[in-house]
Amino acid sequence: MSHCPLQKAETVFFFLSSCLSHSLQLSTTNFPFSLFYCDSTSQPHSIIYPSSIVNEEIPSAPTTPGTPGEPLFGGFKSEKSNGNGYGRKKSILNKCKCFSVEEWNVEEGALPTVSCSLPPPPIPLARKVGAEFIGTLILMFAGTAAAIVNQKTQGAETLIGCAGTTGLAVMVVILSTGHISGAHLNPAVTISFAALKHFPWKHVPVYIGAQIMASICAAFALKGIFHPFMDGGVTVPSGGYGQAFSLEFIISFNLMFVVTAVATDTRAVGELAGIAVGATVMLNILIAGPAIGASMNPVRTLGPAIAANNYRAIWVYLIAPILGALSGAGTYTLVKLSDEQEEEAKATTSSAPG
Repeated sequence: MSHCPLQKAETVFFFLSSCLSHSLQLSTTNFPFSLFYCDSTSQPHSIIYPSSIVNEEIPSAPTTPGTPGEPLFGGFKSEKSNGNGYGRKKSILNKCKCFSVEEWNVEEGALPTVSCSLPPPPIPLARKVGAEFIGTLILMFAGTAAAIVNQKTQGAETLIGCAGTTGLAVMVVILSTGHISGAHLNPAVTISFAALKHFPWKHVPVYIGAQIMASICAAFALKGIFHPFMDGGVTVPSGGYGQAFSLEFIISFNLMFVVTAVATDTRAVGELAGIAVGATVMLNILIAGPAIGASMNPVRTLGPAIAANNYRAIWVYLIAPILGALSGAGTYTLVKLSDEQEEEAKATTSSAPG
Protein backbone atom coordinates (compact mmCIF):
# COMPACT_ATOMS: atom_id res chain seq x y z
CA MET A 1 0.00 0.00 0.00
CA SER A 2 1.39 3.44 -0.87
CA HIS A 3 0.39 7.00 -0.12
CA CYS A 4 0.49 9.92 -2.56
CA PRO A 5 -1.40 13.25 -2.47
CA LEU A 6 -3.18 12.76 -5.81
CA GLN A 7 -6.10 14.89 -6.86
CA LYS A 8 -9.52 13.40 -6.20
CA ALA A 9 -10.70 13.54 -9.80
CA GLU A 10 -7.55 11.80 -11.04
CA THR A 11 -8.42 8.67 -9.11
CA VAL A 12 -11.36 7.69 -11.23
CA PHE A 13 -10.19 9.35 -14.46
CA PHE A 14 -6.86 7.52 -14.37
CA PHE A 15 -8.54 4.15 -14.03
CA LEU A 16 -11.10 4.85 -16.74
CA SER A 17 -8.58 6.30 -19.18
CA SER A 18 -6.21 3.39 -18.64
CA CYS A 19 -8.91 0.84 -19.31
CA LEU A 20 -10.16 2.68 -22.39
CA SER A 21 -6.73 3.31 -23.86
CA HIS A 22 -5.38 -0.24 -23.63
CA SER A 23 -6.85 -3.55 -24.75
CA LEU A 24 -6.71 -6.21 -22.06
CA GLN A 25 -6.13 -9.81 -23.05
CA LEU A 26 -8.45 -11.65 -20.70
CA SER A 27 -7.61 -15.20 -21.75
CA THR A 28 -7.61 -16.53 -18.21
CA THR A 29 -10.22 -16.39 -15.53
CA ASN A 30 -8.08 -14.23 -13.27
CA PHE A 31 -5.90 -11.21 -13.92
CA PRO A 32 -3.84 -9.11 -11.53
CA PHE A 33 -4.77 -5.62 -10.45
CA SER A 34 -2.74 -3.16 -8.40
CA LEU A 35 -4.08 -0.67 -5.92
CA PHE A 36 -2.79 2.75 -4.97
CA TYR A 37 -4.28 4.16 -1.79
CA CYS A 38 -3.80 7.92 -1.82
CA ASP A 39 -4.40 10.52 0.86
CA SER A 40 -5.80 13.75 -0.51
CA THR A 41 -6.40 16.87 1.55
CA SER A 42 -10.00 15.87 2.17
CA GLN A 43 -10.41 12.09 2.17
CA PRO A 44 -8.65 8.90 1.00
CA HIS A 45 -9.24 7.57 -2.49
CA SER A 46 -8.19 4.50 -4.41
CA ILE A 47 -6.80 3.96 -7.89
CA ILE A 48 -7.22 0.50 -9.34
CA TYR A 49 -5.64 -0.45 -12.66
CA PRO A 50 -4.41 -3.59 -14.41
CA SER A 51 -0.81 -4.52 -13.63
CA SER A 52 -0.53 -5.93 -17.16
CA ILE A 53 -0.37 -2.46 -18.67
CA VAL A 54 2.08 -0.77 -16.36
CA ASN A 55 5.07 -1.17 -18.66
CA GLU A 56 3.42 0.99 -21.32
CA GLU A 57 3.66 4.74 -21.39
CA ILE A 58 0.41 6.66 -21.30
CA PRO A 59 0.31 9.33 -24.01
CA SER A 60 -0.02 12.97 -23.11
CA ALA A 61 -3.46 14.30 -22.32
CA PRO A 62 -5.32 15.71 -25.31
CA THR A 63 -6.04 19.42 -25.65
CA THR A 64 -9.70 18.78 -24.95
CA PRO A 65 -10.17 16.40 -21.97
CA GLY A 66 -12.29 13.43 -22.75
CA THR A 67 -11.23 12.84 -26.35
CA PRO A 68 -12.21 9.23 -27.17
CA GLY A 69 -9.29 6.83 -27.06
CA GLU A 70 -7.08 9.19 -25.05
CA PRO A 71 -6.56 9.37 -21.28
CA LEU A 72 -7.95 12.32 -19.39
CA PHE A 73 -4.68 12.91 -17.57
CA GLY A 74 -1.17 12.53 -18.99
CA GLY A 75 2.31 12.70 -17.59
CA PHE A 76 2.27 9.37 -15.72
CA LYS A 77 5.15 6.93 -15.74
CA SER A 78 5.84 3.44 -14.53
CA GLU A 79 7.53 2.68 -11.23
CA LYS A 80 8.46 -0.72 -9.90
CA SER A 81 7.40 -1.52 -6.36
CA ASN A 82 9.33 -4.18 -4.43
CA GLY A 83 9.08 -6.76 -7.18
CA ASN A 84 5.36 -7.28 -6.65
CA GLY A 85 4.33 -5.44 -9.76
CA TYR A 86 4.39 -1.95 -11.07
CA GLY A 87 2.68 1.15 -9.90
CA ARG A 88 2.04 4.44 -11.59
CA LYS A 89 2.43 7.88 -10.28
CA LYS A 90 2.29 11.30 -11.81
CA SER A 91 5.66 12.65 -12.83
CA ILE A 92 5.06 15.81 -10.84
CA LEU A 93 4.90 13.67 -7.70
CA ASN A 94 8.38 12.20 -8.00
CA LYS A 95 9.23 13.51 -4.55
CA CYS A 96 6.51 11.42 -2.91
CA LYS A 97 7.80 8.49 -0.90
CA CYS A 98 5.71 5.62 -2.21
CA PHE A 99 5.91 2.29 -0.46
CA SER A 100 4.91 -1.19 -1.54
CA VAL A 101 1.95 -1.78 -3.81
CA GLU A 102 -0.36 -4.60 -2.89
CA GLU A 103 -1.61 -6.82 -5.72
CA TRP A 104 -4.67 -9.03 -5.94
CA ASN A 105 -6.08 -11.50 -8.43
CA VAL A 106 -9.53 -10.21 -9.29
CA GLU A 107 -11.93 -12.48 -11.08
CA GLU A 108 -13.12 -11.34 -14.46
CA GLY A 109 -16.46 -9.61 -14.20
CA ALA A 110 -15.88 -8.81 -10.53
CA LEU A 111 -13.90 -5.61 -10.99
CA PRO A 112 -13.76 -3.61 -7.74
CA THR A 113 -15.86 -0.48 -7.66
CA VAL A 114 -13.92 2.77 -7.92
CA SER A 115 -15.64 5.75 -6.34
CA CYS A 116 -14.51 9.33 -6.20
CA SER A 117 -16.10 12.69 -5.51
CA LEU A 118 -15.82 14.57 -8.78
CA PRO A 119 -15.94 18.38 -8.88
CA PRO A 120 -19.43 19.72 -9.61
CA PRO A 121 -20.12 20.92 -13.15
CA PRO A 122 -19.82 24.67 -13.76
CA ILE A 123 -22.96 26.68 -13.07
CA PRO A 124 -24.34 28.40 -16.20
CA LEU A 125 -24.14 32.19 -16.20
CA ALA A 126 -27.92 32.48 -16.58
CA ARG A 127 -28.44 30.65 -13.29
CA LYS A 128 -25.86 32.80 -11.55
CA VAL A 129 -27.54 35.97 -12.80
CA GLY A 130 -30.96 34.61 -11.79
CA ALA A 131 -29.71 33.86 -8.28
CA GLU A 132 -28.14 37.32 -8.08
CA PHE A 133 -31.44 38.92 -9.13
CA ILE A 134 -33.47 36.99 -6.55
CA GLY A 135 -30.95 37.58 -3.77
CA THR A 136 -30.78 41.32 -4.46
CA LEU A 137 -34.57 41.49 -4.67
CA ILE A 138 -34.93 39.90 -1.23
CA LEU A 139 -32.32 42.19 0.30
CA MET A 140 -33.72 45.38 -1.25
CA PHE A 141 -37.28 44.52 -0.26
CA ALA A 142 -36.38 43.70 3.35
CA GLY A 143 -34.01 46.61 3.96
CA THR A 144 -36.19 49.23 2.29
CA ALA A 145 -39.41 47.90 3.84
CA ALA A 146 -37.93 48.22 7.33
CA ALA A 147 -37.12 51.89 6.70
CA ILE A 148 -40.59 52.58 5.26
CA VAL A 149 -42.35 50.85 8.16
CA ASN A 150 -40.22 52.85 10.60
CA GLN A 151 -41.43 56.07 8.98
CA LYS A 152 -45.04 54.91 8.77
CA THR A 153 -45.12 53.90 12.45
CA GLN A 154 -43.27 57.05 13.55
CA GLY A 155 -40.15 55.25 14.69
CA ALA A 156 -41.65 52.06 16.11
CA GLU A 157 -39.24 49.94 14.07
CA THR A 158 -36.29 51.78 15.68
CA LEU A 159 -32.76 52.05 14.37
CA ILE A 160 -31.81 48.69 15.86
CA GLY A 161 -34.79 47.08 14.15
CA CYS A 162 -33.82 48.52 10.76
CA ALA A 163 -30.20 47.48 11.20
CA GLY A 164 -31.16 43.99 12.33
CA THR A 165 -33.59 43.49 9.46
CA THR A 166 -31.04 44.46 6.82
CA GLY A 167 -28.23 42.49 8.45
CA LEU A 168 -30.37 39.36 8.73
CA ALA A 169 -31.46 39.72 5.11
CA VAL A 170 -27.81 39.90 4.01
CA MET A 171 -26.95 36.82 6.07
CA VAL A 172 -29.88 34.78 4.76
CA VAL A 173 -29.26 35.67 1.13
CA ILE A 174 -25.52 34.93 1.31
CA LEU A 175 -26.16 31.54 2.90
CA SER A 176 -28.86 30.65 0.36
CA THR A 177 -27.38 31.96 -2.91
CA GLY A 178 -23.68 32.42 -2.20
CA HIS A 179 -22.81 28.97 -3.55
CA ILE A 180 -24.60 29.78 -6.82
CA SER A 181 -23.81 33.37 -7.73
CA GLY A 182 -21.39 34.46 -5.01
CA ALA A 183 -24.13 36.71 -3.57
CA HIS A 184 -22.55 40.04 -4.50
CA LEU A 185 -25.89 41.89 -4.15
CA ASN A 186 -24.03 45.14 -4.70
CA PRO A 187 -22.37 46.72 -7.76
CA ALA A 188 -19.56 48.00 -5.54
CA VAL A 189 -18.77 44.41 -4.48
CA THR A 190 -18.91 43.13 -8.05
CA ILE A 191 -16.58 45.86 -9.34
CA SER A 192 -14.16 45.33 -6.45
CA PHE A 193 -13.97 41.58 -7.04
CA ALA A 194 -13.34 42.19 -10.73
CA ALA A 195 -10.61 44.71 -9.93
CA LEU A 196 -8.90 42.09 -7.74
CA LYS A 197 -9.27 39.49 -10.53
CA HIS A 198 -11.58 37.35 -8.41
CA PHE A 199 -14.43 37.87 -10.89
CA PRO A 200 -14.38 38.14 -14.71
CA TRP A 201 -14.93 41.64 -16.07
CA LYS A 202 -17.08 40.26 -18.89
CA HIS A 203 -19.69 39.18 -16.31
CA VAL A 204 -19.77 42.54 -14.51
CA PRO A 205 -22.40 44.21 -16.76
CA VAL A 206 -24.93 41.37 -16.47
CA TYR A 207 -24.46 41.12 -12.69
CA ILE A 208 -24.92 44.86 -12.21
CA GLY A 209 -27.89 44.82 -14.59
CA ALA A 210 -29.54 42.09 -12.50
CA GLN A 211 -28.87 44.04 -9.30
CA ILE A 212 -30.36 47.25 -10.72
CA MET A 213 -33.46 45.50 -12.04
CA ALA A 214 -33.98 43.74 -8.71
CA SER A 215 -33.73 47.03 -6.84
CA ILE A 216 -36.24 48.75 -9.12
CA CYS A 217 -38.68 45.82 -8.90
CA ALA A 218 -38.47 45.76 -5.10
CA ALA A 219 -38.91 49.53 -4.87
CA PHE A 220 -42.03 49.63 -7.05
CA ALA A 221 -43.50 46.65 -5.20
CA LEU A 222 -43.03 48.53 -1.93
CA LYS A 223 -44.49 51.67 -3.47
CA GLY A 224 -47.64 49.76 -4.34
CA ILE A 225 -47.86 48.30 -0.84
CA PHE A 226 -46.96 51.30 1.34
CA HIS A 227 -47.95 54.31 -0.80
CA PRO A 228 -47.62 57.20 0.07
CA PHE A 229 -44.81 56.40 2.51
CA MET A 230 -42.19 55.54 -0.13
CA ASP A 231 -39.94 58.46 0.85
CA GLY A 232 -39.05 56.61 4.03
CA GLY A 233 -37.09 54.10 1.98
CA VAL A 234 -34.97 56.68 0.16
CA THR A 235 -31.45 57.26 1.47
CA VAL A 236 -30.79 61.00 1.78
CA PRO A 237 -28.26 62.89 3.92
CA SER A 238 -29.40 64.85 6.96
CA GLY A 239 -26.30 67.06 6.80
CA GLY A 240 -23.93 68.32 4.14
CA TYR A 241 -22.73 66.46 1.09
CA GLY A 242 -19.18 66.27 2.40
CA GLN A 243 -20.31 64.51 5.56
CA ALA A 244 -22.48 62.11 3.58
CA PHE A 245 -19.68 61.27 1.13
CA SER A 246 -17.18 60.67 3.93
CA LEU A 247 -19.49 58.41 5.93
CA GLU A 248 -20.55 56.41 2.87
CA PHE A 249 -16.91 55.94 1.91
CA ILE A 250 -15.95 54.74 5.40
CA ILE A 251 -18.79 52.29 5.92
CA SER A 252 -18.35 50.89 2.39
CA PHE A 253 -14.65 50.47 3.17
CA ASN A 254 -15.57 48.55 6.32
CA LEU A 255 -17.98 46.32 4.45
CA MET A 256 -15.67 45.42 1.58
CA PHE A 257 -12.70 44.84 3.89
CA VAL A 258 -14.71 42.14 5.67
CA VAL A 259 -16.19 40.72 2.45
CA THR A 260 -12.72 40.38 0.90
CA ALA A 261 -11.41 38.68 4.03
CA VAL A 262 -14.11 36.02 4.26
CA ALA A 263 -14.61 35.48 0.52
CA THR A 264 -11.08 35.42 -0.90
CA ASP A 265 -8.76 34.28 1.90
CA THR A 266 -8.56 30.49 2.24
CA ARG A 267 -7.59 30.83 5.90
CA ALA A 268 -10.93 32.44 6.75
CA VAL A 269 -13.87 30.28 7.84
CA GLY A 270 -16.05 30.39 4.75
CA GLU A 271 -19.12 29.01 6.50
CA LEU A 272 -19.22 32.15 8.65
CA ALA A 273 -19.14 34.56 5.70
CA GLY A 274 -22.86 35.31 5.86
CA ILE A 275 -22.75 36.01 9.59
CA ALA A 276 -19.65 38.21 9.33
CA VAL A 277 -20.98 40.28 6.42
CA GLY A 278 -24.45 40.59 7.95
CA ALA A 279 -22.98 41.77 11.25
CA THR A 280 -20.85 44.34 9.41
CA VAL A 281 -23.94 45.71 7.66
CA MET A 282 -25.74 45.99 11.00
CA LEU A 283 -22.77 47.80 12.53
CA ASN A 284 -22.55 50.26 9.65
CA ILE A 285 -26.26 51.09 9.83
CA LEU A 286 -25.99 51.71 13.57
CA ILE A 287 -23.04 54.03 12.90
CA ALA A 288 -24.35 56.04 9.97
CA GLY A 289 -28.04 55.23 9.57
CA PRO A 290 -29.51 58.34 11.23
CA ALA A 291 -27.10 60.68 9.43
CA ILE A 292 -27.10 59.40 5.85
CA GLY A 293 -29.26 56.28 5.63
CA ALA A 294 -26.18 54.01 5.41
CA SER A 295 -26.63 52.78 1.85
CA MET A 296 -23.24 51.08 1.20
CA ASN A 297 -24.82 49.95 -2.06
CA PRO A 298 -25.60 52.03 -5.17
CA VAL A 299 -28.71 49.99 -5.99
CA ARG A 300 -30.04 50.36 -2.42
CA THR A 301 -30.35 54.04 -3.27
CA LEU A 302 -31.15 53.89 -6.99
CA GLY A 303 -34.33 51.78 -6.96
CA PRO A 304 -36.15 53.68 -4.19
CA ALA A 305 -35.01 57.01 -5.68
CA ILE A 306 -36.63 56.10 -9.01
CA ALA A 307 -39.83 54.83 -7.37
CA ALA A 308 -40.15 57.92 -5.14
CA ASN A 309 -38.82 60.33 -7.78
CA ASN A 310 -36.38 61.69 -5.21
CA TYR A 311 -32.82 62.07 -6.51
CA ARG A 312 -31.38 64.31 -3.83
CA ALA A 313 -27.61 63.75 -3.44
CA ILE A 314 -27.88 60.55 -5.43
CA TRP A 315 -24.37 61.02 -6.81
CA VAL A 316 -22.98 60.57 -3.29
CA TYR A 317 -24.61 57.15 -2.97
CA LEU A 318 -23.54 56.04 -6.45
CA ILE A 319 -19.86 57.04 -6.23
CA ALA A 320 -18.79 56.86 -2.57
CA PRO A 321 -19.70 53.16 -2.04
CA ILE A 322 -17.72 52.09 -5.11
CA LEU A 323 -14.64 54.08 -4.09
CA GLY A 324 -14.90 52.88 -0.50
CA ALA A 325 -15.32 49.25 -1.57
CA LEU A 326 -12.32 49.39 -3.90
CA SER A 327 -10.24 50.88 -1.09
CA GLY A 328 -11.37 48.25 1.42
CA ALA A 329 -10.67 45.35 -0.94
CA GLY A 330 -7.27 46.75 -1.87
CA THR A 331 -6.33 47.35 1.76
CA TYR A 332 -7.09 43.79 2.81
CA THR A 333 -5.14 42.45 -0.16
CA LEU A 334 -2.12 44.51 0.94
CA VAL A 335 -2.18 43.44 4.59
CA LYS A 336 -2.91 39.73 4.20
CA LEU A 337 -0.07 37.22 4.00
CA SER A 338 0.97 36.07 0.56
CA ASP A 339 1.07 32.34 -0.20
CA GLU A 340 4.87 32.32 0.15
CA GLN A 341 4.72 34.15 3.48
CA GLU A 342 2.05 31.76 4.74
CA GLU A 343 4.16 28.71 3.86
CA GLU A 344 7.18 30.29 5.53
CA ALA A 345 5.15 31.02 8.66
CA LYS A 346 3.90 27.43 8.78
CA ALA A 347 7.43 26.09 8.37
CA THR A 348 8.70 28.35 11.15
CA THR A 349 5.89 27.29 13.47
CA SER A 350 6.39 23.58 12.81
CA SER A 351 10.14 23.79 13.40
CA ALA A 352 9.87 25.80 16.62
CA PRO A 353 10.87 23.80 19.74
CA GLY A 354 8.15 22.71 22.14
